[in-house]
Amino acid sequence: MAEAKKYTCCFFGHRKLPETNDLKVQLYLQAEKLIVNEKVHTFLFGSRSEFDKLCHSIVTILKQKYPFIKRICVRAEFPYINNEYRNYLLEKYEDTYYPLKITGAGKAVYIERNCKMIDSSAFCICYYDKNCSTPKSGKSGTAIAYSYAAQKGLRIINIFNQ
Repeated sequence: MAEAKKYTCCFFGHRKLPETNDLKVQLYLQAEKLIVNEKVHTFLFGSRSEFDKLCHSIVTILKQKYPFIKRICVRAEFPYINNEYRNYLLEKYEDTYYPLKITGAGKAVYIERNCKMIDSSAFCICYYDKNCSTPKSGKSGTAIAYSYAAQKGLRIINIFNQ
C-alpha cells in the first residue's frame, strides 16, 4: 500500500440524508478515531451531496484540534480552474485537484471520481442505505462506490448503520 494511501480517508454518501445530532456525533467520533488510532491525516471530499458538506464541516471542526490534517477537494467538474476559483476552494480546503482519468466520463463522472478517491484511500466513511436505489438503474452511485470500496479492501465505516 502506498504510504500516502495508508493515511487517507475518503467520504461518499447519498445526496440527501436526515442530518441529526446523532449522525454528527458519529461522524465526529469515527473521523477522530481514524486520526488518533490510524494516524489518518488526509481526508478526500467530493461534492454535490449533503453528506459531503456535513463531513467537511465535521472535519473542519476536528482541524481545530488536529491542525495537521488536510482537507482535499476532489473535483468532478472543471478540470481546469482559474486562480480565483482555486483561491475560493482553498479557503475551505488545503488542496484541490481533478483526476484527469475521469475526463470524458459523461454522466458517470461522479461515480468515476468516487472510484479515484477510493483508489487513493485506505479508509472510507460513508452513508449508505442499501434500500436506497435510483428509478432508472435501480443502483445508486453510493451503492456502486460502496461495492467498489469493498472490492478494493478498504476499511468501510458506514455511518448509516451506527
